[in-house]
Amino acid sequence: MGRRPLFYAVLGPFWAWLVVRWVHDWVLAPELNVTARETFFPTASLVAAGTTLRGAGAPAPVAGLLDWLAGGMDFVALGVEALPQLAAGAWATIVLTVVSILAGLVLAVPLSVARVYGGRAARYPALAVTELIRGTPLLAQLFVLYFGLGLTQYVREVPGVGVAVLPDTAVVVALIGFTINSAAYQSEYIRSALLSVDSGQLTAGRAIGLSKVDAIRHVVLPQGLRFAIPGWSNELVYLIKYSSLASFITVRELFFRAEEIGNATYRFVEVYTVAALFYIALVISASAVMSYVEGRVAIPGLGGKGRR
Repeated sequence: MGRRPLFYAVLGPFWAWLVVRWVHDWVLAPELNVTARETFFPTASLVAAGTTLRGAGAPAPVAGLLDWLAGGMDFVALGVEALPQLAAGAWATIVLTVVSILAGLVLAVPLSVARVYGGRAARYPALAVTELIRGTPLLAQLFVLYFGLGLTQYVREVPGVGVAVLPDTAVVVALIGFTINSAAYQSEYIRSALLSVDSGQLTAGRAIGLSKVDAIRHVVLPQGLRFAIPGWSNELVYLIKYSSLASFITVRELFFRAEEIGNATYRFVEVYTVAALFYIALVISASAVMSYVEGRVAIPGLGGKGRR
């Protein structure tokens, strides 16, 4: 089985369920609190099966196996019951990841161009910003934005914040923090990619009458951004996992939801295991998407997929 059929067979049902879950919760039952949402899959039979296995009264060797099977039934039941809350958390995680990496890219491009082609007036400020962000922990940056600068008091005044499925104030502050952090790292990936473009490309652009800015924009950047896709893929994967840090500023993303369930049930190992499966599914999906993008934008013989 090839890689793409395997992706569809394993993750296709996951994404189908996730989209149906979101549509159901937002359109059909928007008035229900997340913790009150019912799962699509009844768990009473699983719980009853676990109870039956434990009360079978089998001999010692068999009893151990039955207890293990009963534990598996309980694990599946807890995982199924946690799905509505984890689906809501997955939405926040995806929003944090996608918005941050795209907005970060917008900031990263001028930063990287300034580092490579700018004069001292542009190069050193870009270097200072990049190293300041990369040299400090992301969690500390989030704390400064949320608690130190108190951005929430300004964000909550923005129309639409927290309405329906739109992010609330804490999510917006997290988006700002993740965007700034991602921009610094992405600028390094793009800077390295720009340096890998032959310097003669810029000269050739100038030779046909383009200004330096136009030559960078139309000749160098299209090549450099293709070279940067593998690094960009890594950044996307990092953001999916680092989004869990947003829980420390009260963002109800995937890890936050899992922690809530663990606090309510005292079954942290089981619920964190289910949350880990969500993260794995998101990471594999992101890698597959970026692999597809890399293949689609590749130019034969020019930094294409599998050619560098």
